[in-house]
Amino acid sequence: MKFFDRCCSLFLTVFALSLLVASAGAAGQKKLVLIAGKPSHPPLMHEFRAGCLLLEKCLQDVEGLTVEVHDNGWVDDEATFADADAVVIYADGGGKHPALQGDHLATLQKLVERGVGFGCMHYGVEVPPGEANEEFKAWIGGHYEHMHSCNPIWEPRFDAFPKHPVTRGVEPFSVKDEWYFNMRFIGGVEGNEPYKEGKLKFTPILVAKPSDDVRDGPYVYPKGPYDHIVASSGRDEALLWVVERPDGGRGFGFTGGHFHVNWGNDSFRKIVLNTLNWVAKNDVPKKGVDSEVNDRELHQNLDPKKKK
Repeated sequence: MKFFDRCCSLFLTVFALSLLVASAGAAGQKKLVLIAGKPSHPPLMHEFRAGCLLLEKCLQDVEGLTVEVHDNGWVDDEATFADADAVVIYADGGGKHPALQGDHLATLQKLVERGVGFGCMHYGVEVPPGEANEEFKAWIGGHYEHMHSCNPIWEPRFDAFPKHPVTRGVEPFSVKDEWYFNMRFIGGVEGNEPYKEGKLKFTPILVAKPSDDVRDGPYVYPKGPYDHIVASSGRDEALLWVVERPDGGRGFGFTGGHFHVNWGNDSFRKIVLNTLNWVAKNDVPKKGVDSEVNDRELHQNLDPKKKK
């Protein structure tokens, strides 16, 4: 019996140590919470849930990162934010923005004050004039403003990138999307050059020059053209930018992501995957986040929608 007792004791000791090691490993993981918006738009557009699940799949083997996807515009239980390192919203914006529903903005404020990263993608970069404008400029560096910013569908070419962790391994690419531009940026800057304000550091990542035809419209809504957009002919525009905040957290805004099939473009996908790692303060691999997406995967988890 003594031998049996010693074996049991040894087993329990080893088991307890394994739990401690597993716990320590989990504690070392960075946690990214992706919030997908409710269904909207025709098929293969604004596929927020499918897009987030695809990004989660591409990040599943990245060392040091754990990803949670929540759909329908928020999390089921805000307790999941307790150990979050970053929260990213990919959803409809404007008055429908998940951050503006109920007391969500106050919840996000507390997370930001704790140094949690925050990012918004596509329509999620838009908040209505006068609502959360200063918060979004402080948290992610800027926001879309109705009738100030514009949303044409165009195909910018990205041939050069700044030296930054989020650009690692990204090759030149061009993708047709509803790329918004002319944001309301922190400090009133145009957003196409690096900017510092106190301890806040703003870095434009994807920068392109819309042609005069793009500036002349039509935009998606309202169709334009807007005089101030036309008057800025020849100016570079930031379409993805990142910020390092005074609270120690990080933020970003990404204006692409309208057409779901664009996640099949390796560089388009990689620069977003890198950014998601970075905003959660997880190390971005030297060659960026490698991933593969096939056509079958692009057509998984799509929202049930009627063609218009």
